[in-house]
This record gives sequence, structure tokens and C-alpha cells, in this order.
Amino acid sequence: MGQTTVIQINGITKKFGDRVILDGISLQLPLGETVALLGPSGGGKSTLLRCLNGLCPLDEGEIHISGQVLRPGQSQRSEAVQAVRRQWGMIFQDFQLFPHLKVIENVIEAPMQVLKTPRAEAIDRARKLLDRVGMKAHIDAWPMQLSGGQKQRVAIARALAMQPRGLLCDEITSALDPELKSEVLTVLEDLKRDGLTLILVTHEMGFARRAAQRVVVLCDGKILEDGTPEQVLEQPRTERMRVFLRRVMG
Repeated sequence: MGQTTVIQINGITKKFGDRVILDGISLQLPLGETVALLGPSGGGKSTLLRCLNGLCPLDEGEIHISGQVLRPGQSQRSEAVQAVRRQWGMIFQDFQLFPHLKVIENVIEAPMQVLKTPRAEAIDRARKLLDRVGMKAHIDAWPMQLSGGQKQRVAIARALAMQPRGLLCDEITSALDPELKSEVLTVLEDLKRDGLTLILVTHEMGFARRAAQRVVVLCDGKILEDGTPEQVLEQPRTERMRVFLRRVMG
């Protein structure tokens, strides 16, 4: 498979001070798949996700993604980092909506500013995306008027407005109650059916089992398990994974 069909991660290391967060990680992630990143807190999941879009600069190794190469020493404003961010939407646990902009304005801001999309075209696309994620009735609402689940669905629509190749989702349901989690996960499953690449840091084992084609487990900065949901969640190879599953599954 060529670089147009996979994300190639080659021996990446990331440190914060003396602490090694990612320790020589290598992975191939085919485009068009849903990949769940699991593992104990502090294992490196969110850091790996942030390395993929240049939010965390690498200390060692490189990432080949969407025709770009991310290497150590690149600035946040480098051409490669900016190109990756235009092609990969990032969705955060805390939504990060602009509080001073209404819902529709949150969704059209990046296409207009970054892609130079005409306002009328951006609004038309935003309306369709908000309808798709079940937020059509809240187009003119302010973020403070929305529930957590509604904010997260707006964040998904905002990321989709950039017409990305995929979405990087960082524990986007962890702050939501069970009903609101279900709303957001339903939207993600719909996107999966469209063939959009989804790479998700999650603790939702049921969603990983149901929706992911692949599960990668990170522990202490290394890959602990890597395989299908059935392989990893039902027949783990390592005792450390079995202990983790017992803890999270009760």
C-alpha cells in the first residue's frame, strides 16, 4: 500500500521532560477504516492522536500522512503541518466551540477563512451538515444554550465542513452522560458507513467492538495489542491487556 492509502507511523517518540510518552511507536493505519485507540490513562493515546495532526511535535521518527511528512523540529506553521490540519479534522473532549459565535457561524468560520469558501456556499454546506448531525433546529443558537451532546455534534459538523479525509477524535464522549454519549456515537457510526476514516481515543468498549475495524491498545508508550475488536477484546495476547479489560469491564 502506498502513502495515498495509509497513514505510516515510523518509530515515533515523544517526551515531556524526562517522561517518555510515546516510545518508538510504528503503525500502518489504512484509510477508510475506523480505528479505536484504547488503553489505560497515561498510555499515550491522546498524544499519538495529537502527533498525527502536528499539535505535538515529534522528538524522533516520522509520520507519512496524506502526502505530507511530519518530522522532528517542524513548527506549528510549517507547510506540512498546515496541510495535514486542512485534511484531518480534530475533535476534542471539551468541544472548543467559539462561545461568541452562533452554531452556524462556528461551522462556516474555518471554510471561509482557511479554504476561502464563499459565504453563501459555506452556509449552504453548514446547514446540510447540521441537519445530518441532528442540529438543524439549533442553527441560530449560542453554544452556551446547548447540552454537551449538542455541542459535540456541532463540533463534528464543524470538522466535516472542512471536507476532511478523516477525523481524529480525542475522548469526545467522556464528559457526557450515557444518553448524550449515544447521540454522538450514533453520528460517528453514520460517518463510518460513508467510509470516512475515523481514529478515536475512547473508553467506550461497546462502541469499539461494534464500530471499529481495528483496535490498537497503548500502554506505557508502547503498543500492547493490535488487531480486530474480536482478537483484542475477546482473546487478548497479553496478561496486561486481560487485567485492563477486567478493570474497565467490571
